[in-house]
Amino acid sequence: MPCFLLALVLLAPRLAVALLWYFTHWFDGLFPSLLLPIIGFLLLPTTLLWYSAVHHWFGGAWTLWPVVGLVVAIAIDLGALRGHRRFTSRRS
Repeated sequence: MPCFLLALVLLAPRLAVALLWYFTHWFDGLFPSLLLPIIGFLLLPTTLLWYSAVHHWFGGAWTLWPVVGLVVAIAIDLGALRGHRRFTSRRS
């Protein structure tokens, strides 16, 4: 079951955020306003999930491994944004 959840998060992070938001109390008390989770949902969903995981699993302490995970999450999110760019070839 945990492997299935990890695959869900990596393949469809927005779906994972929506399911966690609707069915659990995972995001309760993490954000001072509703604006930050909405922006995270739209732009950086994997980073939003990792941020909430750090607060739940690491007690909100940003030590080495949470920071490494944050860098990986940002790379996943930005890689997905840059992956849709089309490369055109030069014609000589």
